Amino acid sequence: MKGQVLDYSVQANNGLISGADGNRYTFTGAEWRDDVAPLRGMSVDFEVEGERALAIYRAVGAGGSIIPGSKNKIAAGLLAIFLGGLGIHKFYLGYTGPGLVYLLTNTIGWVITIFLLGVPNMILGVIALIEGIIYLTKTDEDFEQTYVVGRKPWF
Repeated sequence: MKGQVLDYSVQANNGLISGADGNRYTFTGAEWRDDVAPLRGMSVDFEVEGERALAIYRAVGAGGSIIPGSKNKIAAGLLAIFLGGLGIHKFYLGYTGPGLVYLLTNTIGWVITIFLLGVPNMILGVIALIEGIIYLTKTDEDFEQTYVVGRKPWF
């Protein structure tokens, strides 16, 4: 049967799928048959046994990037490469703390870092460039899982 993941809790290791027949089915993480964790809104194909979903597979072409409100890896990567020194890519991904580190170091921080020959600013620029390249080289599913769902703020 086809359906869509409504919810999945890593801590509880269970979730809920809305089937194409209009019914809802519970499942455990052990029934998930993909290397990318289930995400809300992901299309799936599964077998039904009573009110339980079994042998759940991610439907072809159902990457995490289809989720409404998700972040675009290309936008994040380009922001990191071209405006990374200001931390715009961090704000885009919702990481306010790391974004402020970039922004303050490369604006107000110049007054202090000028005595350090701007080395901290250059280091943050290189880190932003590396992050941009990492964002662009990850698959959509890996990017979504790592930076949107997993909320990993650095690298």
